[in-house]
Amino acid sequence: MRRADRLFQIVQLIRGRRLTTAAFLARRLEVSERTIYRDVADLQRQSVPIEGEAGIGYRLGAGFELPPLMFTQDEARALAAAARLAQSWLDPGMAGDVESALGKILSVLPPSARAAAEALALFALPVSRDAATRERLQTLREAVQSRHKLRLDYRDVNEAATRRTVRPLGCFYWGKVWTLAAWCELRQDFRSFRVDRIDAAQVLPERFADEPGRTLADLLRRLRERRPPPDPAQDAIE
Repeated sequence: MRRADRLFQIVQLIRGRRLTTAAFLARRLEVSERTIYRDVADLQRQSVPIEGEAGIGYRLGAGFELPPLMFTQDEARALAAAARLAQSWLDPGMAGDVESALGKILSVLPPSARAAAEALALFALPVSRDAATRERLQTLREAVQSRHKLRLDYRDVNEAATRRTVRPLGCFYWGKVWTLAAWCELRQDFRSFRVDRIDAAQVLPERFADEPGRTLADLLRRLRERRPPPDPAQDAIE
C-alpha cells in the first residue's frame, strides 16, 4: 500500500470508531505500531484534527470530513457483491433500499471503479422462499425496529399450531432459514421461531421496553455460553 493510501485509510478507520488504538490500526494496515505513530504525527502536522496520543487511542475531532466515496475498484466490486447477495435474502422493503443505495453509490464512483462493479461476474439467484414468507420477514424486522409486540400463529416441527405473544428481538439468517428471536410471554423465556413456519404475524399496538434478563444482549450471552450452538434448521427451536 502506498503511504498516501495508508494515511487516507488511517483517517477513515479513526473516523469510523469512537476510539481507535495504534495496535488496531497496525493490525488492519499490516504495519508496525511505530509506523502508525509516525503516520498519525504527520497527519496532525498537516492539520488533520486527530486527538489522543500513543498508548491511549485516537479519535477524529469535529469539523473534518473526507470525500465519502473514494472507493477502490476492489471495494466497488465488494459493494456490488454484497448488494447482490443481500437482495436475494432480504425482505422486499430492504432489498429495494439496497438497490437504491447501490445505484446512488455507483452514480458517483470514478468511471474505472463503476465499470469494475458493474462487470462483476458474481450473482445470487432468487431463493425458493415464497413471496408471503419474504413479506412476513419484513413485518418482523419492522416490529423489531419499532419495538412493537407481535402475535404469531405458528406451526412447530410436528405441524402443531400455537398462538404466541412475543417481544421481537432480532432476525437471524442461518444459511438455510431465517428465524425470529424473541421473548415469548407464554413460555416466559427466549424462543426462536422459523419465519417459514409463521402462518400469520400481527403487529400489536403495545410497545415494549428492555427489562433485565429479557434483552437481545441477554439472549446473545446465553447463546455464547451454549456448546455447541443450536442449528435452527433442525429442531433446536420452537
